[in-house]
Amino acid sequence: MNIQIFGKSKCFDTKKAERYFKERGVKVQRIDLLDKGLSKGEYNSIKQAVGGYEALIDPNCKDKDLLALITYLAEEDKEEKLLENPKLMKTPIVRNGKKATIGYQPDIWKNWE
Repeated sequence: MNIQIFGKSKCFDTKKAERYFKERGVKVQRIDLLDKGLSKGEYNSIKQAVGGYEALIDPNCKDKDLLALITYLAEEDKEEKLLENPKLMKTPIVRNGKKATIGYQPDIWKNWE
């Protein structure tokens, strides 16, 4: 298992996800989403695994202006804006090869073992 956790340092669900894998002795690679962001390839892989970019958008993010802007952008510009602003994404994004989940999903992770 090659687990990557993309998250924000102050996100409790990200910390819970890290603890979940640590308790099971699974090594994880933690990537700070706000610091490093996602590469275009990682983004496309995750987007495909979770069913589209809409699933990545956090409706409860703190930057309401940016969230509103994304809502009214042309369809082809929304993904680019989301990639530029990872603070709009729900966390944690947990990736295992081609599989990925958004949020704290221990029921799904159990099946990865």
